[in-house]
Amino acid sequence: MTPVTVIPGDGPLVLGQPHVGTMIPPEVSVALNDRGRAVPDTDWWIDRLYAGIAERTGATVVRQTLSRFVIDVNRDPSGVSLYPGQNTTTLCPTTTFDAEPIYRDGCEPDAAEIDRRRRLYFAPFHVALAGAIEAARIRHGYCVLYDCHSIRSVVPNLFPGTLPVFSIGTNGGTSCAPAIRAAAIDAAEASGMSFVADGRFKGGWITRHYGAPERDVHAIQMELAQSAYMQEAPPWTYEAPVAARTEAVLDRIISAILEAASKLEA
Repeated sequence: MTPVTVIPGDGPLVLGQPHVGTMIPPEVSVALNDRGRAVPDTDWWIDRLYAGIAERTGATVVRQTLSRFVIDVNRDPSGVSLYPGQNTTTLCPTTTFDAEPIYRDGCEPDAAEIDRRRRLYFAPFHVALAGAIEAARIRHGYCVLYDCHSIRSVVPNLFPGTLPVFSIGTNGGTSCAPAIRAAAIDAAEASGMSFVADGRFKGGWITRHYGAPERDVHAIQMELAQSAYMQEAPPWTYEAPVAARTEAVLDRIISAILEAASKLEA
């Protein structure tokens, strides 16, 4: 079972897609309950939503094929929380976003099992992602890592109220150049759709770990409300007309980011 898929491109953009996978290795599947095997917290359809953008920009896509319920490649591998004091999920989640258990009683992963998954399933994704970033940086002199995420617009266990359509995360402005952050915000604001920058979602471990503006690697996370392109309840149907409008805005945001990045290098 291959934990990562890379679709190579020749542009400066790398699209990370760490939570689109739904595959579960057999040895993990037998330990999960029915809720866990249904993988409800998947970033459904993110690969489809960004496919046209990837083609138009020549982006390299790095996609995790395994479910985040196996191991979350957007969490600190040491297990340290990215959001201290707030509800969140862990490196190897044992509950859903709604705090519902996903394992059969007594079958939660222990330290040895977590370490095994870290080696087999976490490491390959990051080897691939780091390689894609470095290849783009060498080719163009810089790289923009855009981390693609989505989540239900209402998850009371994680955040109050309704999530804006676009949540831009730059770890408080440290993971990318100020001009890139500003370009993303300006394009989101111009859309007329709701957005926030560095709110509840400031960027996960991927954004925080790889973002290094001093090395010409600019990382930005987009947490997208799933209501903007799909039905948020099973069977999680893709809604093409709604998605087309959202994709057009995402395209403008990414174009603005890439333009800002190119000017930094001019």
